[in-house]
Amino acid sequence: MNEDLPPTQPTMRVLISGAGIAGPTLAWFLARTGARVTVLEKSAALLRQGHNVDVNYGAISVIRKMGLIGELTRWNTTEQGTKLIDPRGRPFAPFPVRPGDGFNPTSEFEVLRGDLSWFLYEATRAHPNVEYRFGVTSERVVENGDDCVRVELSGGAVEEFDLLVAADGQWSKVRRQCFPEEEVAVVDKDMYVVYSTIPRVASDDDWWNVFVGLGSRCVSLRPDPHGTIRAMFTRMPLDAAQRRLWQEAARSDRKTQQELVRREFGDAGWQAPRILEAMEDSEDYYFQALQQIKMKRWSKGRVVCLGDAAWAPTPLTGMGSSLAIQGAYVLAGELSKLGEGEHPRRALEEFEVKFRSYVDETQHIPFFFPGVVHPDVAWKRWLFQTCVAGVARVVANPWVQKKFIQDTNVEDTDGFTLPEYERFGVDGFAR
Repeated sequence: MNEDLPPTQPTMRVLISGAGIAGPTLAWFLARTGARVTVLEKSAALLRQGHNVDVNYGAISVIRKMGLIGELTRWNTTEQGTKLIDPRGRPFAPFPVRPGDGFNPTSEFEVLRGDLSWFLYEATRAHPNVEYRFGVTSERVVENGDDCVRVELSGGAVEEFDLLVAADGQWSKVRRQCFPEEEVAVVDKDMYVVYSTIPRVASDDDWWNVFVGLGSRCVSLRPDPHGTIRAMFTRMPLDAAQRRLWQEAARSDRKTQQELVRREFGDAGWQAPRILEAMEDSEDYYFQALQQIKMKRWSKGRVVCLGDAAWAPTPLTGMGSSLAIQGAYVLAGELSKLGEGEHPRRALEEFEVKFRSYVDETQHIPFFFPGVVHPDVAWKRWLFQTCVAGVARVVANPWVQKKFIQDTNVEDTDGFTLPEYERFGVDGFAR
């Protein structure tokens, strides 16, 4: 691995709130420009929790630049593809994973969020320019001024930095402190997801098995590399009363949430009873209302939002982690172009110019899409499954594979060209 070269500008002091995906990725690149990076994480230790995420398109290129493609492969979930389960429990419409296939519900680089976060952390924690502080949060932004941003930490100390990065997730505390409510829109997608990790049994395989139930309910099982199964319920409320119940549950405790899930999925079919029985003991349980974050602007003075704190696309896009990785790279690249002692304003503006339209396009979800995969009655399910089975047969055709899939570069098929930065070179190391 190449050694980092001495910085060509005075040391920039950067405080990153959040050690998830975006934060460590940004720290990796900034540290290699000579910046001094402090990463805060409210948990006492790095959490290894989280379910499946995709690393797609330009995010794969960023991981390559970091020299971590081997780690991404190592932590692959082992998922062989996606298939539907019919009302009798029989699999059909398989979409096997194929190298270079950017059109598969299962990514070639499928990984658990906790594993992705872990190896990004491992790649940065020993760097002399990076300091992780666990069990510490940003309590208050005391000053967001021309010369510095002053932040009061949870221990009471006030420290000065040149830049504060809010990478603390969808419900960012830093964003709430620095951006008025009218500049942050929360867009509800009227869909709920309940995740849990359950014991693996002999009948489980290494596919993402998706059962489309009636009443706008889906049940799915996915493998992981740790010998367990990742289970998921998804629900779109059928009426206002049901919507209110799910909205209230999203703000309630785990017991209340699981009582609702048991009532509403008890007769869903397929593996629902098994998941419900194991759900209570799951150490990796999560109840989520799918909501997007849309900001009028991502930065204000010396504070910038990144990842879910800035745009939270929802799992419906399959792009949350990929946007976080690419966004961190672009932000680091623009900061690397600043002159000696220059205010970060120009870099933050250019970051938004380069990346905003891509995020906006990715966040766009056709209004009909969630409802199509959550049919409320039998005929709609039949129509959906018939169409998906037809698509599976088409993409399995050798001619289609050769013409439209095998010749596709999965790293650049979404229309966004990853910028190159002189300070990082081709391999990501500082020049």
